[in-house]
Amino acid sequence: MSEPEQTDNIFKTGGVFANRELLRVGHVPELDRVVGRDGEVNAIGQALGPATIGGPPETTIIYGKTGTGKSLVSRCVARKAHGEAETNNVVFQHAYVDCSDYQTEAKASREMARQLATNLDADVDIPRVGIAASDYRDITWNLLEEFAVDSFVVILDEIDKLDDDELLRSLSRARESGKSETHVGAICISNKIEYRERLNERIDSSLQDNEIVFDPYDAGQLRAILENRTDAFEDSMLETDVIPKVAALSAKEHGDARKAIDTLYEAGRLAEKQGTETVTVAHVDDAVKQAEVNRFEKLVSGTTPHVKYILHALALLTADNPEQEAFRTHRIYNLYETLAEQEGSEPLSEDRVYRLLKEQSFLGVTESNHTGGGQSEGSYLEHRLLRDPKIVVEALDASGIS
Repeated sequence: MSEPEQTDNIFKTGGVFANRELLRVGHVPELDRVVGRDGEVNAIGQALGPATIGGPPETTIIYGKTGTGKSLVSRCVARKAHGEAETNNVVFQHAYVDCSDYQTEAKASREMARQLATNLDADVDIPRVGIAASDYRDITWNLLEEFAVDSFVVILDEIDKLDDDELLRSLSRARESGKSETHVGAICISNKIEYRERLNERIDSSLQDNEIVFDPYDAGQLRAILENRTDAFEDSMLETDVIPKVAALSAKEHGDARKAIDTLYEAGRLAEKQGTETVTVAHVDDAVKQAEVNRFEKLVSGTTPHVKYILHALALLTADNPEQEAFRTHRIYNLYETLAEQEGSEPLSEDRVYRLLKEQSFLGVTESNHTGGGQSEGSYLEHRLLRDPKIVVEALDASGIS
């Protein structure tokens, strides 16, 4: 059998995107591309304002759901503050630490020191392991002194993921304790509104009462955000109803700008793969569906094969019986038994399947309710799939369950 003929350009991208970086997660645009957050931008600007003239920045705590612009606004305003400070002949530096990636005091302290060294173009050795968290912070204090930094702000994203409060304590008391002559502050970002209540009393007392809440974006704000990034695409690539569609769907489901931008990007990628002349609403629908498949596949990726067989059975029953929402354990078990045997697995007992279905109800994948069957039957448990059965089947197929 002959090999398929190779195209002249195996790296052809289809001419959909002019600058796909504008739609990638993690991209930090210029501040003028940040829309729908004027009040929050001003609030963080006021907190960092003193640092741009050589004074102490105000430590700030920011709350809000994922995708509401907390990290983006903080990083954009901090970068803007750096430029403003330069015009005032003030040395202002900042570091960004994602605590979901650096969850221990030592790892977060090292990342802070590493970013500061990079920003200052400092020739300093920062060991990956082998020294204490306080040693990493000493490297930071030494750099601040060596480069005569007037003000330094650390953005601690998802700070509630840190295993303790020692890094924040050290930052909040750096000048007071004589560790550094630099004015040091922090922007603490959390998805949990109760974060501050968990802080040590001594740390809490050293923080200013400076808290900002980021609300989810509405459809108008999401539309403005997406329209502000249309230059990510080549001219005339986006059909006019694509952005309103993405904005409306995102506002209805989550108000998450990050997901909205990602949906627009994935729609573009689908158009690119298909070689179409424009990005259409159909591409948006396919992108949303694929995102749901990916999320569900990730959700069940760590479960046992038997849980997947059970969910597959319930999904098939739901798809084949559109007039019926919920199904009894015994009926699910009968189909599960067939699917498990087809896969060459010994089926679990019906009681065990019943318990696993209740676990899935707890996880929000299914809903289980007791139903009265009349005097002859008594009560029994019915289970309803809370996801689109087609999405579930496709995700389970992708995970290797046939």
